Amino acid sequence: MREAAAELAREAGAVVRAGWGHTHAPERKGRIDLVTDFDRRSEELLLARIAERFPGDAVLAEESGTHSARGAKSGVRWVIDPLDGTTNFAHNYPFFAVSVGVEVDGEPVAGAVFDPVRDEMFAAARGYGATLGGREIGVSSIARLEDALLVTGFPYDVREHPERVMPAFEAFLTRAQGVRRDGSAALNLCYVAVGRFDGFWELALSAWDTTAGAVIVREAGGRVTDYRGGAFVPGKTSILATNGRIHDAMMHVIADAPGKARG
Repeated sequence: MREAAAELAREAGAVVRAGWGHTHAPERKGRIDLVTDFDRRSEELLLARIAERFPGDAVLAEESGTHSARGAKSGVRWVIDPLDGTTNFAHNYPFFAVSVGVEVDGEPVAGAVFDPVRDEMFAAARGYGATLGGREIGVSSIARLEDALLVTGFPYDVREHPERVMPAFEAFLTRAQGVRRDGSAALNLCYVAVGRFDGFWELALSAWDTTAGAVIVREAGGRVTDYRGGAFVPGKTSILATNGRIHDAMMHVIADAPGKARG
């Protein structure tokens, strides 16, 4: 499944890469939520390839929703984000990816995230480790929050409800070595897996944002939970993904933050 996910992500990534650097006229799905023609082209390719190669499997896709194979009994569902970081892509900011995750009976078991700008393929399968470009990767060894480089993202309703995210954001600004916010949850998770970031937290993400990345972090030796340390369920809970060593410290900061950041 890991190899298949990587092949699909790379092929869709070529579609996205072909549109990189051009002027786009994105449509708005919400006040700050965009979609481009290349989101759709990438998703159409992914749906077609999965239907050809895995006709008995279901699909959850960002732009078109759930696709259930007629009479499907495989228990396999592909969870795809054809272009994670659409706003970045539309503004020619080089930080976006294609994410392809695989669930079996509701459990994430494999995934691949492809960055077409840097030609970086992150992939993992449960029990088989995580790789970047085919080479095994692992999380960082940073053990203190004050030495950690963190990353986060904001939900689409941040304008209406900044109180849900700003208290924790401000708290981490004063406790960590640095905090970044760069607009692709899938790549953020992969950067935790490879040790470029030490921790990632975010509210209100969809399953296609995190299914592949969460598997990659875990297989790289990291820890993935909700904000309280409970089970992370893609699309249903908050997410806290770290190298494991700073996980408890990050949970404490979030728990102590005022407001409603404890999703």
